[in-house]
Amino acid sequence: QVHLVESGGGLVQAGGSLRLSCAVSRRIFTINAMGWYRQAPGKQRELAALITNSGNTNYADSVKGRFTISRDNAKNMVYLQMNSLKPEDTAVYYCYTDSPYGTGQTVRDWGQGTQVTVSS
Repeated sequence: QVHLVESGGGLVQAGGSLRLSCAVSRRIFTINAMGWYRQAPGKQRELAALITNSGNTNYADSVKGRFTISRDNAKNMVYLQMNSLKPEDTAVYYCYTDSPYGTGQTVRDWGQGTQVTVSS
């Protein structure tokens, strides 16, 4: 099992920036993909951004151009830089990893989540 610990959430005014960090307990170059989901009150959890082992990235349409996901293999960290934040970005943000398991399977692990609140 991979242990993930997020940090960097908080309260920020609209238009501001935050950087989320996720510390991963195993070498991330062995992980297929990792990223960030978010869940706003009363809504389903949704993918915000992901980055694959090869460095490919994918973003939700709602965050494209404002959020940037990155990884540091040497430090086993994944980051989410969030700029031009909007009140609708308010959510709990969860770091996740998809790791290889057995033959052709993957296992998903989650962090505990970090709250991001954007005031208008």
